[in-house]
Amino acid sequence: MMSLFKGAMRQHIDGHKELTEHEEVLQLNANESVYIPLISGPSTNLDVLVKEGDKVCVGTKIAICNERNIVPIFASVSGTVKGIEKRMHSSLKPVNHLVIENDGEYKKVQSFEPLDYTKADRTTLIDFMMNAGIVGLGGAGFPAYIKYKFAKNVEKLIINAVECEPFITADYKMIQLHKEEFITGIMAMKKMAEANEVVIAIKKAHTDLIKFCQEIFNGYEGVNVAAVPDVYPMGWERVLVRELMHKEYEKLPGEVGAIVNNATTAIAFGNALLHGEGIVSKTLTISGNAVKKPQNVTVPVGMPVNEIIEACGGCTCEDVKLIAGGPMMGKTIVNDKFVVDRNMNAITVLANQVFDSVACLRCGKCSDHCPAGLQPVRIAQAVKTKDKNAMEKLCANECIECGLCTYICPSRLNVTENVRIAKRQLMMAKK
Repeated sequence: MMSLFKGAMRQHIDGHKELTEHEEVLQLNANESVYIPLISGPSTNLDVLVKEGDKVCVGTKIAICNERNIVPIFASVSGTVKGIEKRMHSSLKPVNHLVIENDGEYKKVQSFEPLDYTKADRTTLIDFMMNAGIVGLGGAGFPAYIKYKFAKNVEKLIINAVECEPFITADYKMIQLHKEEFITGIMAMKKMAEANEVVIAIKKAHTDLIKFCQEIFNGYEGVNVAAVPDVYPMGWERVLVRELMHKEYEKLPGEVGAIVNNATTAIAFGNALLHGEGIVSKTLTISGNAVKKPQNVTVPVGMPVNEIIEACGGCTCEDVKLIAGGPMMGKTIVNDKFVVDRNMNAITVLANQVFDSVACLRCGKCSDHCPAGLQPVRIAQAVKTKDKNAMEKLCANECIECGLCTYICPSRLNVTENVRIAKRQLMMAKK
């Protein structure tokens, strides 16, 4: 039940982007071992293709998800397979990880044959994306080919380069460093989607990136750059579709003729097409007010986070909050032993501050600013009274956990957590 009278549904947030956006990207190698998470989207049911004692190279196919969608995973270092170990994953659940002892040589093999997108038809490109293991790199890491396989009547392919979360600048740096892969990935996606137009969405504050993209796509028909407002959560696909197409949809952007993909997904796809490489490394932002040297780093998938933070000078204080992702939507992890997965775009390190909250003022700001048009205060009341019918009628399941209601709350209440509880209770009731 979306609010009848909508408010702003978004908010400008201080981005702190200056901490990292003009710093060089630091290339890091793993220490003794990497731990490749054996997870694909929500699925942990993967077939492991190697065994203990096997030698692997960067690019060796080590596992494949065949549960619902085919998604292969590739080794990120060369060395020896040491077995499988259960570790805490950035999704906050224990997951099997394939342990590879790093020999430090980073010997490479080509994971698959490159493909000239200009000569390939739509079906061939979709199959290629599937077999290359390209997942969405701006969100939950679902297989990217699904969006194209069932696409029809696509009006706009929206490339999300907004990066609306505070601190994160990894996409910004990736686009500038991987121009050829970015162009190739986007033009191949346009062909797969059979889209009339591609729109690359960039925050209007990033004038240099807007100019850069306009220049590199000069001469490419049907590709435009859109400067979008510097507000949060402009990077959510529903908000982008609302901003660029003035349309609302129920479940998926395809309902209104849109496909939305993250800029780094396009780069990973372009890299696969040009070089025959799967996703074996990740560029992410290490930033926050409690890390000594905030910067973007490129690391092998499966590299432990504590090694990365150490390479960035360590923490500035003992009591820190370690977040996998940005401060708004990321998940707080209780230790630093988790590793970098394919769809992780940031590690945010914040000094742990405890805020005193007061009773709800009934100001309505959380409802006014909710980008999904929900009423968090009423959902919180339903949680308090354990009224699952009310939770369902108030569409608690449609919350994307963007954190804006907590951010905007003058009472310092953790509003998002109440809605999260409602979502969990509805999910359990359904099970």
